[in-house]
Amino acid sequence: MVPITDSTWHPADADCPKNSLETSLVTSLGKDWHRPCLKCEKCNKTLSAGSHAEHDGKPYCNNPCYSALFGPKGFGRGGTESHTFK
Repeated sequence: MVPITDSTWHPADADCPKNSLETSLVTSLGKDWHRPCLKCEKCNKTLSAGSHAEHDGKPYCNNPCYSALFGPKGFGRGGTESHTFK
């Protein structure tokens, strides 16, 4: 979850071990990231660029984290909902 170009998240003197390694970059949320640093803000799961959710500029895995945190009440928490549409 550490973007390379945003000094508020990744200051120049930060100790990210990927700075000294040959690591591929991905672009997501308008920022460049070390591939292993693009992680869900909640569960720390490594994410793929373009296949995750975003809230307040931070990445989240779609399910269960984003759904549980920002979805309808009960969604992503093992509950079952039933709706009938006519």
